[in-house]
Amino acid sequence: MTNDSTPQKKGRPTPKRKEAESARKVSSLAPAHSKEEKARQKAATRAARVAQRAAYLRGDENALPLRDRGPVRKFVRSYVDSRRSIGEYFLPIIGIVLLVSLVPHPAAALVGVVMMYTVLFASVIDGILLSRKIKREVIARFPSESFKGLGMYGWLRSTQMRRMRAPKPGVATGEKI
Repeated sequence: MTNDSTPQKKGRPTPKRKEAESARKVSSLAPAHSKEEKARQKAATRAARVAQRAAYLRGDENALPLRDRGPVRKFVRSYVDSRRSIGEYFLPIIGIVLLVSLVPHPAAALVGVVMMYTVLFASVIDGILLSRKIKREVIARFPSESFKGLGMYGWLRSTQMRRMRAPKPGVATGEKI
């Protein structure tokens, strides 16, 4: 009769410490990458980011963030891009005001401040009127859609210089929507 409680031998000798440590180093948890593989991975990631950015600037629906998606938002962007507004000239005018303020004459400083506040006030009035027009048009064209936040969305887009808008304008200035 055999005793089943006696442990069986493993059938091979115990490895030396040096051999066990070298075996552990070879089978690490993180895979070892060569420099070429890392460079290829980095280039692929960069190409994917560039492609994603290009799709966003083109206005591809899948590449847009949630705040810019949908036919209503696309209409608002097109509506804003089809017209000129005083808000898009605000930043260049502020640059001119900055240059005028460097002139050491009190009248020049006064002209700069008056010009800045005039453009700011005109921009706010234009934004309020634009917001009302956008809401009116959205209600007429998309009666089942909510118009909440669309006025502010259009106004903020109208305050950006046309070249700096993202996604890029899809319609020309003066084009009918």
